[in-house]
Order: sequence, then C-alpha cells, then structure tokens
Amino acid sequence: MRIAIVDYGSGNLRSVSKAVEKVAPLGTTIEVTALPENVMKADRVIFPGQGAMPDCIANLRRTGLEEAVRDAVKNKPFFAVCIGEQMLFTHSEEGDVGGLDIFKGNVVRFPSNQTDLSGARLKVPQMGWNRVSQRMPHRMWNGISDGAWFYFVHSYYVVPEDPSLIAGVTFYGKEVTVAVAKDNVFATQFHPEKSAAAGLALYANFLTWNPD
Repeated sequence: MRIAIVDYGSGNLRSVSKAVEKVAPLGTTIEVTALPENVMKADRVIFPGQGAMPDCIANLRRTGLEEAVRDAVKNKPFFAVCIGEQMLFTHSEEGDVGGLDIFKGNVVRFPSNQTDLSGARLKVPQMGWNRVSQRMPHRMWNGISDGAWFYFVHSYYVVPEDPSLIAGVTFYGKEVTVAVAKDNVFATQFHPEKSAAAGLALYANFLTWNPD
C-alpha cells in the first residue's frame, strides 16, 4: 500500500508522516511528495494544510498539484486535515479567496467578541484541546469514543451548505463543524497528528477504510 502525503509547501508534514508510520502495517510505503505523479500513483492520499488559506491555494496551484488532488478526491480514500479541509470548500473569508469547490459552503472566522457559557471572551484562534461529538456513524470513527478530545489551532471553520456532510462538531462559543465526510473523502479541522491516541486511531482507521 502506498500512502501519499501531499507536500505543497503548507503542511505539518513531518508530524503527519511520523503519526502515520506509527500505525501503518508492515510493507506500507509512506511518502511525503510534491510530485503530482506520485499522488496519482498512491493508493490513499492525506492532504494536510497549515497557515493562511490564500497562501495554501496559491502554493497548491503553483506546484501543479491541484489536478492530482482533484483526481484523488474522486478516485481513492482521501483524508484532508486543517487547512486541507477548508480548501475543499467553495470560498474562504480569509483573504476572500476561492477554494477547490469540492463541497459547497464557506469558511468563516470566529467572531472576535465570542464568549463561552460563563460570558468569558474566547480567544481567537482557538488553540488547544476540545471534545468532538460525532454526528454520523462512520468507519473512520471506529474505536474512537463520541466526545473524544482532539487538538485544534484555528481561527476559521467550515460551514457546509449540505448539513449531511457534517461528521463531527465541537463547541466553541457555539456549535462548530470540525469534521466532514462524503463517499471516499473524510476531513477534519483538528490535527490528528497532535491528538494523542484518538488521533492515531483516526489515521489507523484511514489506512484500513475501504469506502463503498
């Protein structure tokens, strides 16, 4: 099995590859790659992202990887993480930039005046651990408890037009979508590679997940 971790200059690539290595079966090839042909040859694709949305989209197109990513979204198990998830949507408020429009919806910023249930102002970006409530049964959640803790660093989050895409939510001043899924695509706002046992379980599930 060949796993491609897409390197377009905007991801937490070493942490992702090390996490996948920990859970991969013997004989698995894990490759951090900036070559479109390697993404096309892979059996499964992980699409991480980190930084500002306009830079990520520009880097993806500059490196010539957009076509390979679009092909992977259509044809093989595909796991997008953080900005990788945001890039799948139509438009982002961050830099007023268009995304890949794989899923209809927008990426919006947390309000600067957002408060928690006690009335205390919440920090933006959200940075740290938060519980994720599962909103659909999915094989990617196998062995992961509903309400498990995952690690976040983000100021923006996705708002899908189609609520049936929502696979997981968290509460940060209000309910926020933090995982989406459809067909062979699963994507999270949180960082599995920084999320201890629950995050490793998610990557392990991805390596054995065979979408219908």
